[in-house]
Amino acid sequence: MTFTKQNAERKAPRLLVLITLPMVLILITGCQKISPEPVKTMEVKPAEVKPAEVKPAEVKPAEVKPAEANLAGAEPGQTVSFHDKCAGILKNYVDDKGMVDYKTLKRKKLELNHLLDEFAKLNPDVYNSWSKEDKIAFWLNAYNIKMLKIIIDNYPIQSQRILRVLWGPDSIRHIEGIWDKHKFTVMNEEFTLKEIEQRFFRKEFDEPRVFFAISCASLSSPPLRNEPYYGCRLYEQLDDQAKKFLSSPLAFRIDREKQIVHLSAIFHPTWYGEEFISKYGTDKKFKDQPPPLRAVLNLATNYISEQDLFFLERENYSVKYITYNWTLNDSPSSMNNEQRTTNYKQ
Repeated sequence: MTFTKQNAERKAPRLLVLITLPMVLILITGCQKISPEPVKTMEVKPAEVKPAEVKPAEVKPAEVKPAEANLAGAEPGQTVSFHDKCAGILKNYVDDKGMVDYKTLKRKKLELNHLLDEFAKLNPDVYNSWSKEDKIAFWLNAYNIKMLKIIIDNYPIQSQRILRVLWGPDSIRHIEGIWDKHKFTVMNEEFTLKEIEQRFFRKEFDEPRVFFAISCASLSSPPLRNEPYYGCRLYEQLDDQAKKFLSSPLAFRIDREKQIVHLSAIFHPTWYGEEFISKYGTDKKFKDQPPPLRAVLNLATNYISEQDLFFLERENYSVKYITYNWTLNDSPSSMNNEQRTTNYKQ
């Protein structure tokens, strides 16, 4: 017993050590975390989805700048818009031969007055920004619309008996001061038809074909066009007017039997004849004619038939001016029977 007890007492500490040591090792080992290797967030970086690749700034508004619009291109639109104000009157009351339904137009006096107000109110700065062609178109339209207003203010034409015998009952010569007394306002400035003709058509604009475009409201006048003049089409329209006018026997005809060329009185040097010299004067053709007539004949060669052209350039002939017919260009629908008979005879 003694031996056994002593042996047990001796072995007890060792047994305690043996039992304790594994427990300590277990505790130590258990306290050490065997962590799995971290999944590195850098491998899938949010920054790699780059918002800069779809930058709003890359849709450049500068590519469609309002300031880059062609402002010069807007100007024709503005001028066309102004000229178009005359379109309704001319289309509705003027036929394709330049005859005017004055009887019906007289009932539209307020409409005509409103149109003339548009010329009065136009800003001179706007006008000054226009091209030469649009300025010419503007004054042609102003002149022709004012002429219509003068006629309807005096329609039907009243005349004295003695002058009726001399000029005919429907001559516009019965209207006193038609050229220099009937005033109207354009761009806040007062004008007469004569002043427009002298200042713009004879002096400022070197374009004698305008004299085929202004209406004298008479049968011998170049026909009133039933549309406004436009800067963008001006030269085409003037050429058409010249061709129409020279196709009329009241403006140009040849008497081959008597060797006479008959020309409208507006081509006389005391009327518009000298206005054609600057652009159509020539010293190569028609040398036996004075400069104004030489220029007129040279102009005519651009608009007459080849047969008539051959005659003018090769034959010997004299030139006579046709007596001007001042009878109003009143459309048949406006005339009474007596007027129709008188005009057809003329």
